Amino acid sequence: MKKIVFSASLAVLMLNGNASAAEEASQKVKDREHSVRDVIDEVAKPKEKEVSTAENIKHVFKDGTVSGQVRVLYSGYNNNATENQHATAIGGQLKYELAEFKGFNAAVELTTSHDIGFATGDDTKQNSEISSEKGSYTELSQAYINYKNGGLNLRAGRQLIDTPLADSDDIRIILNTFEAYTVTYENDGLMLMGGLLTKWQGTDAGLSVDNPWSKTGEDGTYFTGVSYSTDFIDTSLWYYDISKDTNPNSATGNVANKSAYADISLHMALSKDYALHTSAQYINQRESDNSGIDSSIYGAMAELVMFEDFSLSAAYNNSKKQAGKGSFSGFGGGTLYTNMDSMIIDAITTDRDVNAIVAGITYTVGDFGFMYAYGDFKGDEDSLGAKEHIVEQNVGFEYTPNENLTIAAIYVKDDDKQNSGSNGGDWENIRALVSYSF
Repeated sequence: MKKIVFSASLAVLMLNGNASAAEEASQKVKDREHSVRDVIDEVAKPKEKEVSTAENIKHVFKDGTVSGQVRVLYSGYNNNATENQHATAIGGQLKYELAEFKGFNAAVELTTSHDIGFATGDDTKQNSEISSEKGSYTELSQAYINYKNGGLNLRAGRQLIDTPLADSDDIRIILNTFEAYTVTYENDGLMLMGGLLTKWQGTDAGLSVDNPWSKTGEDGTYFTGVSYSTDFIDTSLWYYDISKDTNPNSATGNVANKSAYADISLHMALSKDYALHTSAQYINQRESDNSGIDSSIYGAMAELVMFEDFSLSAAYNNSKKQAGKGSFSGFGGGTLYTNMDSMIIDAITTDRDVNAIVAGITYTVGDFGFMYAYGDFKGDEDSLGAKEHIVEQNVGFEYTPNENLTIAAIYVKDDDKQNSGSNGGDWENIRALVSYSF
């Protein structure tokens, strides 16, 4: 079935097709994304091609696969407190992957983005989040060696990773990728994964042309996770040990902590036309090396899918106050159910209790998809008596006439009700994207 990927908060991936049974309705809810940010991430993510198998070593190059994507993206900001900025860029990814021979293969990928001069602001009017402050960015984003044997997969080198606290976060042109060593084992719904992340690059890492790869800690980040999935239930447990970051060019600074993450999701078919999805999550972070990261966050979400083309969703996250401490959503967009296009509770968790509520709707018809999400983020008084209150709204549109072409747009509006300047204060962002995969 073809997937239409635009949804509201904690959004559901909507499926085209004729659902004739309750099981199919349940599957629609199961195949969803957890948050608004996740959905935006999935709108035009490059498709991974299946690795071919070579009969002998002479054919590993001949039978290799080429894949990639070309994107044109416009992003403009209307800032109440600072100068307005805009940029238009063209870029994408080009990947070549060798055919597999006796379990071994390798791949390289080049990622690039370049501002289009006449459609980009000059000097301080340039929006640098697409192609860096210099207006261009090119990097060897993936370069790995892989070994696969049954359900076991070993990978070393620059690679794409999507875990709760380290992910690709594909919200502009440049995806986050990691220099890492990973081990994965999958069998009948069970997945085990572990590894070491040493560096990362991408939109969330800052797009530094001079120093594109930032450390994920002085000694890197060790992680391990286990998940189990059936038609009715998904559950996972992850642990991360993030060491102190001493890299002066780091996009995160010292975020050293030990993080434990757990979630559980239930998928229920109410009838052939209605399906319900419920989830709960918990994150516990303990400070290392005086980083200031120490938090306890829990969340819940529910999604109702109706008649294949309409959904309602709601999510809640709460962060408990730790005196003088804050939270860290990870290297990327993070995994909290209330994460939106821009706003995540990390922006206001330091030294206060925080409650976040996000609700939304989605509607799909044919090749068109629409979403609206409303988020309300409130922070109680900190030790100095300061409060926080930020409201974000996301409106999205998507047109996917075929599996290769995507045309999408999103409008983001942030209102800082306390005028604290958190998350940039009051501003608006409009993005328009045309993407073609091959």
